[in-house]
Amino acid sequence: MASSGESVDVLLSLLSDAGFDEIEASRIIYYGEKYGHIRLVDSNPPRDLVGFIWSWYSAWAWAVLCFLVVTSLSVFVLPQVEPWIYLRYVFGAVYVLYVPGAVFIEALYPKRDELEDLERFALGVGLSLALVPLVGLVLNYTPWGIRLNPIYAGLSLLTLVLTGAGVYRKYGYHRLALESL
Repeated sequence: MASSGESVDVLLSLLSDAGFDEIEASRIIYYGEKYGHIRLVDSNPPRDLVGFIWSWYSAWAWAVLCFLVVTSLSVFVLPQVEPWIYLRYVFGAVYVLYVPGAVFIEALYPKRDELEDLERFALGVGLSLALVPLVGLVLNYTPWGIRLNPIYAGLSLLTLVLTGAGVYRKYGYHRLALESL
């Protein structure tokens, strides 16, 4: 079916005509693509880096940026009294213990099929536990020292650089996939 170039809507309607409900049909298409039985291709893929950044292919990077903004607000804007301080704890913990490593994993392994989600999570936590002390070590030898503002700025800069590297690496694989079509 997929080799003849049908859209997902057509595949869904064919499976519905065969007696599958919409959820079962969606599941069949998902697992068919996951295990290589069918190949889903974007009908209008972005052709350049700017288009790639503004497309759904980079939604993960936009989610990271939004998370950085929300974390900044919870740390620097919200009052540091109950119940708001718990938001600071939650966002701060995720910001320190997961996000830097997760974006580094996205830069190292840009293709989704290279690692399972659990492996990405575990490596993200592990790499964050390795990267955050390095940021602290570098800041220890600067005039700013180890305080909230320099730590936050250093981790934000590291996260943004790694996010940019991840987007660029993913775009490289996207461009190679476009050339192979």
